[in-house]
Amino acid sequence: MRFLVFQHIDIEHPGIFRDLMRERGVAWDPVELDAGEPIPPLDGYDALMVMGGPMDVFDEDELPWLVPEKAAIREAVRGRGMPYFGFCLGHQLLADALGGACERMPAPEVGVLDVHLTEEGRADPLMAGIDETFPALQWHGVAVTAMPDGAVALASSPACAVQAQRVGRRAWGLQYHVEMTATTVRDWAAVPAYARALDSIMGEGALERLDADCRANMAVFNAASHTLFANFLNASGLS
Repeated sequence: MRFLVFQHIDIEHPGIFRDLMRERGVAWDPVELDAGEPIPPLDGYDALMVMGGPMDVFDEDELPWLVPEKAAIREAVRGRGMPYFGFCLGHQLLADALGGACERMPAPEVGVLDVHLTEEGRADPLMAGIDETFPALQWHGVAVTAMPDGAVALASSPACAVQAQRVGRRAWGLQYHVEMTATTVRDWAAVPAYARALDSIMGEGALERLDADCRANMAVFNAASHTLFANFLNASGLS
């Protein structure tokens, strides 16, 4: 089995999913889009995983590589019915590429905050074994405000109505982060856009507090990653 992984900045890689893919014998090929790496043909790949990044889905003028990326997502999900798993920007790209909409939020959602499964989420195979309410790392200033045709919202938070979505049968996006490792917060805080959002919302000492919150919840985050990845493989018919 082989996954194609779209990355938008080198520090936002699959994180813990690298270990989970290795444990399952899943090979994966990263494409660093921000570095100009070309998107390969989708033939031969069993799933598409799309990671986060500091850019926004509507930055096509400044970042023209977003155009072929969205085209590849449309081909994968609509054209081929390929299993799709997107995180943060990858969640937003799933909506935008397929005819939904994303907008800047009144204020960024940053911190370890509660997410709640919707009625559809409680019944969705991706969320099997996930608590109805759970803590998750949020670090975003744009939200999905209109889902594409055939999509359902699986989770929400007070600041963001679409924290998770399924499009069709085998494409999922999560606005929140589950891919973290012990170094994730400090790695991401080195990105100026992320650091500004962190400071503007959480104030002085934000990095230390967020890092401590994530470390305190890391066992919960990692357990959710294991569950979600197993569910993704099972629900996609890949296991």
